[in-house]
Formats: sequence, structure tokens, C-alpha cells
Amino acid sequence: MNSEKLSKRLEVVVSFIPQGSRIADIGSDHAYLPCYAVDKGIAVSGVAGEVAEGPYQSAVKQVKYSQLEDSISVRKGDGLQVIQPHETDCITIAGMGGALIASILENGKSKLEGVSRLVLQPNVGASSIRKWLLKNGWELKAEQILEEDDKIYEVLAADKGNPEEPYTEADRDSELLLGPFLMKENSSVFKRKWKHELKQWKTIIDKMEAAEDSPQLRERRAGIQKKIEIVEEVLDENR
Repeated sequence: MNSEKLSKRLEVVVSFIPQGSRIADIGSDHAYLPCYAVDKGIAVSGVAGEVAEGPYQSAVKQVKYSQLEDSISVRKGDGLQVIQPHETDCITIAGMGGALIASILENGKSKLEGVSRLVLQPNVGASSIRKWLLKNGWELKAEQILEEDDKIYEVLAADKGNPEEPYTEADRDSELLLGPFLMKENSSVFKRKWKHELKQWKTIIDKMEAAEDSPQLRERRAGIQKKIEIVEEVLDENR
């Protein structure tokens, strides 16, 4: 198979898959990730799940082209509906919003039996995933932030364990928003991401100031203002 088709962001996702895993890639698109992982001997088998017909057909073609039909099953269905409990031990979900990834995990909780690792790559809203992991007994084990094609991505890896482990009582809100491991690493990409977010939030606040006041607007403004304060404090501390 042509492994060059894997993007830098998906290579990072694959790097968190434990050796010898039976993986399920949810929202697999062209099934590049499971094909790569099985082809490289990282995963022993894979399920490529897709809800839309077009990407499902693309995944079927890619698995056939890669001559991996015996190792990878392509299935059409919504979220974790495509797998059975104990069928896989590692689930990957990449390229969606954090809130959507969290809802897929929530709606498919019964299918997570036997799964020991989650590797999740939200395009936005990673905090929604961290909150879900914390509530549902998953311990965030590692995070990586990267830039590709002028976009910044976060990759989160979690195992069944003590969900409180990576967090501190004093900095819980900051760590949920920015990521406990990413805060410690404090990379240039991390700083760039949050400076950009700050700029966007402040623009939104300015527009809200000009809008007609309402209880909903005040609540939303307070939520954004809290995030601005958290990020400014962290960036100031890490200068």
C-alpha cells in the first residue's frame, strides 16, 4: 500500500495505537488510517466505520486496493454502531469537532466494553473530550499538538484508569480547556494556537457589546470572558 497517503496528523494518531491492537476507526473516510496501521504491522485487524455512502465506498475501494480485505472490515453505520462489545481494543476518531466526538462516545458507551485505548483527534473543542473522559472513567495519558497546512490539531490518547490523574485541583479549569500535558510542554504551536483563539474571542466580545442585550447573550459573554481570562493567565505564566 502507498503509505505516503497518510497525513502528518494521522501519523500522530497512529503513533498512539498500541502494538498488536484490534482497531476501529470511526469516520474513517478513505480508510487510510486502518490500512496504514495494519499494513505497518501496528494493528492486527481493523474496522473502518463510515455513516455516509460516498466515504464508505471510498473506504471499500482503498481496502481492496491495499489487498487488506481479510484484515479490515468496512462497515456503514452511525458512530460506534459499527462495532460489537469486545470486538476491538483501540478506537480512533479523527477529523471531527470535539463535541461530536464526545457525543459519539456517549451514545456508544455500551460498545466500549473491552476497549482499553481511545485515540481522539478533534479539529476544534478538545475540552469537550477531556470533560467526557473525566466523567466516564478514562484517564488522559498523552496529548500532542501539531500544525499541518496552516491548521493546528490536538491528538489525545486515553486509557481506562483514574480520570483524575493528569489534573490538579487548583488548575482544573485551565487543564480541561488547554490540556494538562500541552500546558506543561508549552510549545510554540501551543502558544500560537491560543493567541489566535484569544484574538477571535475578543472580536466576538466586541461584537456582543454592540448587540442588543439579553440573558442568553450575557451568559455566553460570561463564558467567553472566563476562557479569555484562563488563557491570558496561562500565556502570561509561560512567557
